[in-house]
Amino acid sequence: MKGSMERRLGENADSPADSTFASGNPSDGPCGDSSDAPARHPLVPRQGGGAPTEGADTSEGADTAVGTETSESAGTSVSAAQPAAAPVDAASGCGHQATPLSPALASAVADELVRRAEEDRDLTREAGAAPTPQRRGRIVRCHRDNAEALAAIVGRHGWPADDVVGAQASTAALMILLHAPDLRFRLHCRDLIAQATADGRCPAVHLAYIADHCAVELGEPQFYGTRINPVTLRPYPVRRPQNLDERRRDVGLGPLEEQMRALRLQT
Repeated sequence: MKGSMERRLGENADSPADSTFASGNPSDGPCGDSSDAPARHPLVPRQGGGAPTEGADTSEGADTAVGTETSESAGTSVSAAQPAAAPVDAASGCGHQATPLSPALASAVADELVRRAEEDRDLTREAGAAPTPQRRGRIVRCHRDNAEALAAIVGRHGWPADDVVGAQASTAALMILLHAPDLRFRLHCRDLIAQATADGRCPAVHLAYIADHCAVELGEPQFYGTRINPVTLRPYPVRRPQNLDERRRDVGLGPLEEQMRALRLQT
């Protein structure tokens, strides 16, 4: 189970349509409320133009989408009462005025992001093949160190979007972010990615992944169903499942059943 998303993001790093993201309103949280009001991120464009499908449903995830647990806190949820918008926090790389990257520095940052994401994948594969407390400890330290490095980049230069560091490195940054232990930092970056998506600088699928990830941590239903419970192997709750495949298609994801079938073959 663990690592399936990394395979989609890592081995297909140049094909962001093979992965997914969604978000709630950046000012209201990753999913907004769970009423019958339209539940879509206003910044996520439909593939080919237009707005994504609306919908909100907090029913249990029989029709939710596939995903994976990627952080040490994956099995836990943060209270939905917790503010969804992260406050400014210099220690986590939030709130600084971004300085544009020079081409040379952008190349160096891209190499560093890819290297760190590859190290994460290698450690995860080793632990999956022969799990030991020592290997699990190395993964925890890797996630922490990678998150600190990403926070420094974000704090100085903003989110490393496709147009700055390239598609592969931007996807690597996303994988690092999904493993970051600090939810406030993830929420802050979710909002940066939402803006980059609106500006055409990041694929909508990136926003879908981080927003779903944050929604689950906040105890809220997902938009695109990109996370499943690693214990039950069932998706976490999703908003309005009857429209799920259309929303997934809007951000470049395949139908839920196709991805669930692929997931079953991996486990």
